[in-house]
Amino acid sequence: MDKIKASVIAVFTALSAWLGVLAVPALLLVAVNLIDYGTGLAAAKFRSQKISSYKSFRGIAKKICMWLLVAVGAIFDCLLAYAAQQAGTTLKFGYAVASLVAVWLICNEIISILENISDIGVALPPFLVRIAGSLKSQVESKIN
Repeated sequence: MDKIKASVIAVFTALSAWLGVLAVPALLLVAVNLIDYGTGLAAAKFRSQKISSYKSFRGIAKKICMWLLVAVGAIFDCLLAYAAQQAGTTLKFGYAVASLVAVWLICNEIISILENISDIGVALPPFLVRIAGSLKSQVESKIN
């Protein structure tokens, strides 16, 4: 058991060191992806919808595309760092675009989770939806 625990810690440490500032949004994105997928399956049952392999595959493909968007953001970050280096300056941030993309996606996933929970029949505190929408708007305004 100790070897498994040490291996898991080593993997997370290596990922955190490699991703830097992107580590927390990446881990949160994984968490909300899993929660959204699970609540989506549960909500489909409550909506009396059939769960099909096609719809499940679409959901998984959507999650994979989210990760591709984060990767595109990381590519932009690498290009910006390279351009700054060629201009003789250094950027004091790493993975800023990828982090913004990840936070925006996390907000979307949280909104989807809240919608799924509402569809299941659980009453939502109104402030949760407002907070998620507000955070998403703030991220969008930072980009502009």
